[in-house]
Amino acid sequence: MNKIRQYISTFVLIRGFAISLLSSAFIYLNHYGFSSALINTLLAIISLYLLLQQDKKTWFWYGFFIGILWFWWIGLSFKHYHMIWAIPFVILFVGLAYGIIFLCIAWIAEKISNYFIGMGTTHSTFLALALKALGLLVLSYLHPFSFDWYKPELMFIESYLGIEKWQFGIILLAIVLSLWKKQFLYLFLTLLAYQPTIQMNHHIPDTVQIVTTYTTVEDKWNEALHPKQFKKLFASIDKAIDEHKTLVILPESVFPVFINHSQTLIDKLQERAKHISIITGGLYWDGKTPRNSAYIFTKNKVSVANKVVLVPFGESNPLPDFLSNWVNRVFYDGAVDYKASQNVVDYRINNTTYRNAICFEATSEKLYEGHPENMIVLSNNGWFTPSIEPTLQKLLLEYYSKKYGTTIYHSVNMSKSYMIQNGTVIKDLK
Repeated sequence: MNKIRQYISTFVLIRGFAISLLSSAFIYLNHYGFSSALINTLLAIISLYLLLQQDKKTWFWYGFFIGILWFWWIGLSFKHYHMIWAIPFVILFVGLAYGIIFLCIAWIAEKISNYFIGMGTTHSTFLALALKALGLLVLSYLHPFSFDWYKPELMFIESYLGIEKWQFGIILLAIVLSLWKKQFLYLFLTLLAYQPTIQMNHHIPDTVQIVTTYTTVEDKWNEALHPKQFKKLFASIDKAIDEHKTLVILPESVFPVFINHSQTLIDKLQERAKHISIITGGLYWDGKTPRNSAYIFTKNKVSVANKVVLVPFGESNPLPDFLSNWVNRVFYDGAVDYKASQNVVDYRINNTTYRNAICFEATSEKLYEGHPENMIVLSNNGWFTPSIEPTLQKLLLEYYSKKYGTTIYHSVNMSKSYMIQNGTVIKDLK
């Protein structure tokens, strides 16, 4: 009981929360339309500076609140299954998961440094700081339940400093040396991680139309509303044709039916594809399992690109089979998991090659193998709105666009669509 009381000490809890708030501020500032490179840089460095000098109890609470501040929205999906009671338990579970991860990092660092103290070394303080910094450096490679949206270096995505691992390593080294030597001057080493802003004219090509839709999850799967919804979608395509666009992009599963088994729908899309190339989300049924797919209509050709990286729990259960079947039966009315494709898909439209990505997988490193020049992303954020999820998704896409030089065309349901070039979001959509 004394151990438990130590970990829930009010002062330690508040300290962990305050530091996690500094580390999360860039998300919430961006969410409310404010982004300052100077403020983001200062807040990120201050949060890391404060965190690295804390003990394992504070690290636990820091991780706990990071899990909540970054990912509280995960639980919102349960309201669509009429299980609102589950939302606080999901949020608590996510917080505890990240709290334990951060606790392990600090515990290992302190354990090793204490061992060397017993050996009489004079550099145990430096060792503890360095091991904690190393833990932060490799943390983005740790994906609990295949969920990989936590990247500590993401704090610097809209700052003066870079997001590459070597740049994050320099930042951490500068802070470690400053704490060890008790000299703020070492923080000037962070200038070595400076990322110059590339000045260029960003614009969405006049020939591309990125469509945004606002259809709630409940309405989307209500078959009685499909005729009205489909009429609006075809109107968007027709409008793009009238404006002489050559490509129109619609969101994920915007046609919530198995398109490959709906010849009427295929015929209507193919007729319009004689005038414009169409990328749209839809479902695919191979006779055994469903797939979340993108359908590509170009002139007289129809091709399908299936999703490669599935959403943990939402589309595919990462638990062992005996637990997975139970979770699907209890929480998802016995629904079967979607099936993922083995390989990423590139397709060519009007002499331009695009990497296919559907929602969650666009924030996965796997989709950027080979440094794709262009990527079309289809998303449905209806499961998690209103929340910060669309903002965090956008920041992650900025991260990958900057890291791999990929231009991203993002069509979204239930939040704004946009295009990203070299890590910069273009908000002025026509």
